[in-house]
Amino acid sequence: MDMGRIIGTIVATQRDEALGQYRLAIVQPVDGALEPKGEPQIAIDALNRRQGDLVFLVRSGDAMYAHPGEWLVPTDLAIGGLVEHLHMNPEAGS
Repeated sequence: MDMGRIIGTIVATQRDEALGQYRLAIVQPVDGALEPKGEPQIAIDALNRRQGDLVFLVRSGDAMYAHPGEWLVPTDLAIGGLVEHLHMNPEAGS
């Protein structure tokens, strides 16, 4: 799993029926210091998180199962949950 910060949303009126009502969020991946890492990505957001929220992400096959009540949603990246607290061990390194 990775972490990211929601930086926006996408509106797509023409999309796969299996995506249903799920929101599409633009997520900026972050590293352990919560600094941006890589390019922003699009994720399915079945939890309706808000812009600025720190979330954890599930990828690939796991992302297809990250949606309550639905199976096999066609996605490679999904928001798995909200990161409410983050405790890092400074001795563990990066």
